[in-house]
Amino acid sequence: MTPPGWAGLTLDRPRVMGILNVTPDSFSDGGTHVDGDAAIAAGRALAAAGADIVDVGGESTRPGAVPTDPAEEIRRIRPVVRGLAAAGILVSIDTRNAATMEAALDAGAALVNDVSALAHDPDAAPLVASRRVPVVLMHMRGTPQTMAAHAAYADVTGEVIAELAARIAAAAAAGIAPEAICLDPGIGFAKREAHGIELLRRLPELAVLGRPLLVGVSRKRFIGRLSGVAEPRERLAGSLAAGLFAVSRGAAILRVHNVFETVQALRVWHALSG
Repeated sequence: MTPPGWAGLTLDRPRVMGILNVTPDSFSDGGTHVDGDAAIAAGRALAAAGADIVDVGGESTRPGAVPTDPAEEIRRIRPVVRGLAAAGILVSIDTRNAATMEAALDAGAALVNDVSALAHDPDAAPLVASRRVPVVLMHMRGTPQTMAAHAAYADVTGEVIAELAARIAAAAAAGIAPEAICLDPGIGFAKREAHGIELLRRLPELAVLGRPLLVGVSRKRFIGRLSGVAEPRERLAGSLAAGLFAVSRGAAILRVHNVFETVQALRVWHALSG
């Protein structure tokens, strides 16, 4: 049975969301694409390499990151979103702020990716509902500045399922259709390394929520610990291994930095899996 689609994509094969951070301080690529023209070129390259979605973010949400004023966030992302959307690329906006969501959607973004699952900004859920756009609800506790203090679980998978179910209910109450929702367990967000590993192992349990799963493991800290590689940009092989494992456990979409390599790996994995 073919799984239902999402954001205009069929999910009969694993899909790839390419990361495009237009920030000076993201954890592994901060400062790489702060120039608008360079960012547009990088986003076009991600799409050419096989990214089904290009995820544009103007605020770092790494642990301890200082919040970015929405006006500055909009200044960073608007020309990039506009340029990529004009090229026919499916663009998502990675933001917690309703004003940024609105500016990005007006510039041509087609979906919203919110690390707070629409909890950070009270105007976010009504906006997503009124614009009738797909949305990724990610599990996180607290904020990027405080989330490390909330990484305490008796049963991380059970608690993530319950808390994501609550966010689905809140989205529905705001008028967001269930079929518009994709879920992200939030590996590395308010979770220690052991929590992320357990979540990946028990990923099939999240199927009870009835929505497609997006998983972001690219260059994450747990890969560094398992592989012994300290530098995030040197964790490609480990990221591919973790991504393929996530897909084998039910992930429909991988959010990654290295699109070309991930697409190649997924094509081979999918062909061999039959």
